[in-house]
Amino acid sequence: MKTKMTTILMLATFGLSIPTLADGQTSKIEVDKSASDNSIRPFKIDIPQAKLEDLKRRIADTRFPDQETVKDESQGIQLAQLKELISYWGNDYNWRKIENKLNTLPQFVTKIDGLDIQFIHVRSKEKGALPIILTHGWPGSPLEFIDVIGPLTDPVKYGGKAEDAFDVIIPAIPGYGFSEIPKETGWNPDRVAKAWDILVKRLGYTKYVSEGGDHGSVISDALARQAPSGLLAIHLTMPATIPAELVRPINLGDPAPAMLTEVERNAYNSLSTFFGRNAAYGGMMVTRPQTTGYMLSDSPSALAAFLYEKIAEWSQSDLRPESVIGRDAILDDITLYWLTNTGASSSRFYWENNNNNFSSQHQKTKDIKVPVAISVFPQEIYQAPESWSKAAYPSLYYYHQAPKGGHFAAWEQPLVFTTELREAFKTIRKNL
Repeated sequence: MKTKMTTILMLATFGLSIPTLADGQTSKIEVDKSASDNSIRPFKIDIPQAKLEDLKRRIADTRFPDQETVKDESQGIQLAQLKELISYWGNDYNWRKIENKLNTLPQFVTKIDGLDIQFIHVRSKEKGALPIILTHGWPGSPLEFIDVIGPLTDPVKYGGKAEDAFDVIIPAIPGYGFSEIPKETGWNPDRVAKAWDILVKRLGYTKYVSEGGDHGSVISDALARQAPSGLLAIHLTMPATIPAELVRPINLGDPAPAMLTEVERNAYNSLSTFFGRNAAYGGMMVTRPQTTGYMLSDSPSALAAFLYEKIAEWSQSDLRPESVIGRDAILDDITLYWLTNTGASSSRFYWENNNNNFSSQHQKTKDIKVPVAISVFPQEIYQAPESWSKAAYPSLYYYHQAPKGGHFAAWEQPLVFTTELREAFKTIRKNL
């Protein structure tokens, strides 16, 4: 029984001319009806007030389960902690704050491969800024990167130099946020990667770099394997580095092999614990995303519990992510999932990407010739050893252990994350 279950868990990896919302209402945006499919149209968020009032009513009607029978989080997020979050969400949280903040940014939508992709695009005032596409993961969203836009595009204001500047592109993966929900199968990481290259070049760039963690790492890997013209390098915060010979023993929960170094053994044990005790969420989305979606689409509190637990576990916060990300920021993300009704569609991306994110064997990272940079954050699901990273990515040119931060690196530690990108791409800028 254990073998069957861990095998399932090991699989777990880490609509819109105008975006259609759950009840058929739309965000308001002026669209040029004569525009071609290659057009880039301005985008503005304007959630109907009725949807926000409906959310509050549903939160007020929450039926909570009975309290856990343990004094820790071993049965899941504790009832008192979730109730605290849900109470604030229903009584004090204000979606309009993040909506207004986002609407001050340059937001756009464009059709690629039959789907409308919504994205943020902020150009730096500095000449020679390096274009970078930032890709989010689950349970995150483009909101993960909001606080790094300033430091990346205006480095002088944030302790950097003018030559550190980036032009920033932040798209929402199809089925996430305000990007269109796919109505067919096939929107896997390879297809998204191709769409990202089209997007960057449609914006007029001929050279660029890519960065991602979680799904963003998988998509950046896929982009690097495709090696489109103009892609200069990729940066990863959750690289696929498990040696092929360790996949099965980790999957089975076997003890770490004796030949591993201490650093490698720590990584092995972290992965073994993760897949053995904490990856059931991924097994659900990989195998039954539609069934999972019914729960996530009908109950805002169920959605919050499902997302918040992982935000708490994977951030460097001692299970209190409010201390590093902020309560409003966490609820901004959860509310975005609710308002766009993307619980099921975001889960389907796991179904589409049913290979293990951490395994270099599955991700074929050794085929990557594009330069690769890796930053390892101390509270990531596992800390990829430099030895594994070099073996998995022969074109690795930068490896660094960041001083603090977790799985949501940009969200938790925007300035540390910014510093990592500045350092990682310093030599790459010479090819601009």
